[in-house]
Amino acid sequence: MSPEAAGERLDKALAAALPEMSRARLQALMAEGMVLCEGEPARDNSAKAKGGATYVVLIAPPVPAEPQGQAIPLTILYEDDQIVVVDKPAGMAAHPAPGTPDGTLVNALIHHCGASLSGIGGVARPGIVHRLDKDTSGVMVAAKTDAAHKALSKRFAAHDIERVYIALTRGAPEPQKGTVTTLIGRSLHDRKKMAVLKSGGREAVTHYRVERVFGPEARPTAARVACTLETGRTHQIRVHMASKGAPCLGDPTYGSGPPAEPVRKAIAASGLERQALHAAVLGFDHPTTGAPLRFESPLPADMAALEALLGKL
Repeated sequence: MSPEAAGERLDKALAAALPEMSRARLQALMAEGMVLCEGEPARDNSAKAKGGATYVVLIAPPVPAEPQGQAIPLTILYEDDQIVVVDKPAGMAAHPAPGTPDGTLVNALIHHCGASLSGIGGVARPGIVHRLDKDTSGVMVAAKTDAAHKALSKRFAAHDIERVYIALTRGAPEPQKGTVTTLIGRSLHDRKKMAVLKSGGREAVTHYRVERVFGPEARPTAARVACTLETGRTHQIRVHMASKGAPCLGDPTYGSGPPAEPVRKAIAASGLERQALHAAVLGFDHPTTGAPLRFESPLPADMAALEALLGKL
């Protein structure tokens, strides 16, 4: 330990000396007796660091992840030893959860990455730093190492990420370009839904721009809207578009009423069976090299077919 670190909280000093490891991970290792000071376990993370002392951090091989790897096809947009970027299909959950124990992106990545997963928090699993709803398609990044997970999490928390979604909406939001800033939290009437709240919840900011309207120009029956996230709250775009009176087409939760009959027919003909929302762009600096990365994903078949049919209205 450097003399300059003497007197600091031990977990903080170790995190500074080992930037590839999170403070929480080091605290867990200390509790397990895996951090030694001059050969003796240093279990108290709030103890003062000893300048000039030799600290050793023992890291066991990652234990197998609880989710099992599954040979599920993935569209890989980019991969190296730190991160993997995928184009997630609609219908795939990001993470195992009650009701969705497997068949998730995590299961697919465990199988795909194999031994290249160094483990997140000592577990051989990918680090999911952001999520897409099960029925939202598009670009996602996952970390393969603790260091990448820590760095990406900081960038997402600081909103230092470019995220653009394409939504096909019922009608068009007015004005056709603007910013929605609200508080979003659990609905007071239905705990399974999110809602715009007058108090409580968390600030949510969405910048949007109508790229195309469908149907009569004076009163569009549908629109293609580009939504850029400044924050990333649960169901944020779906809630914000609904709050503007232009919910995502096909959204069973926030749809608030059927679209016009020609639009309903277009939805049926397109085969769309989910909310028409796609994560089209994801841009960020590489968590270890700092190189700028930007990935784009075209509309999937169901949304592309729906847009083409709407264009004929």
